[in-house]
Amino acid sequence: MNPALSVIFFTTLSGAGYGLLFCSALAALAGGVPARALLVATLLALVLASAGLLASFWHLGKPLRAWRAFSQWRSSWLSREAVAALLTYVPALLFAAALLPATLGAHASGTTPALSAAGVAVACALMACALATVVCTAMIYVSLKPIPAWRHPLVLPGYLGFALLCGGLLLAMLAALAGTPPTPAAAKAGIVLAALLGALKLHYWRAIDAAALPATRGDALGLPQRNVSVLERPHTEANYLTREMAFVLARRHAQRLRGLALALFAVVPIACLFALGRVPGIDAGAWLGLAALAALAGAFVERWLFFAQARHLVTLYY
Repeated sequence: MNPALSVIFFTTLSGAGYGLLFCSALAALAGGVPARALLVATLLALVLASAGLLASFWHLGKPLRAWRAFSQWRSSWLSREAVAALLTYVPALLFAAALLPATLGAHASGTTPALSAAGVAVACALMACALATVVCTAMIYVSLKPIPAWRHPLVLPGYLGFALLCGGLLLAMLAALAGTPPTPAAAKAGIVLAALLGALKLHYWRAIDAAALPATRGDALGLPQRNVSVLERPHTEANYLTREMAFVLARRHAQRLRGLALALFAVVPIACLFALGRVPGIDAGAWLGLAALAALAGAFVERWLFFAQARHLVTLYY
């Protein structure tokens, strides 16, 4: 598939934004994170999610008709994603409003105050909506039968893993800058998540490398169980299918990019989180900022590979 930058930015930024919303709501329920950090995290998450959604418009043939995406929610995962993304703004803005009293005025405290029953309900709704949006984004690709690499059962967990990892690291960075570095338990959780995500992607890459396409060129031409050879190209110039569905990435380049992605989203965050509390005089905010930026860069490279290495069955004909 053609790795369009607009879709890569969309899935990377919006995933990080919704992951940050989920982690912020979870931290508010658990306590211990400064209210100002949670408010900044919520606003940053909305910026990331909005930037990702705006980037997706550039991939549309007619962006002015994007509003029609909301009408097919009964059958289309893209439409469900649009609805879920829009609905998430409601609990997100209510959550930000609930944090304002704890961040302004003379009674502002360093940590998040206990949420009221309504605040707990808003935080739970925000977590559910954020996760639902990421799930819908992943299901857009998982539901496409002509692209076997996207039908793999690890695609959905991978999308969730990247959202939680990037969002969690961004929240940890903001909390550390506000004077509350992550606890040892939170750092261990981040290390485990990064390690599991790295293992998941390694298994996914091996699986798509070993799996053959479920059809042959003979099937594509209506000649099943026959060895078909092509004498001439089926077209004289590039068309939509060749531009969007056909993209060849050399195996040696793919291996290098996989190694780069793994180092960025797994090795660097694990090293930074492991150093917290073990290296004297370490600047937790700077190290967590490095971990968050590396994870976002790694997610971008991984998402580029996700599109570039996907083979559409229509390329059997071409």
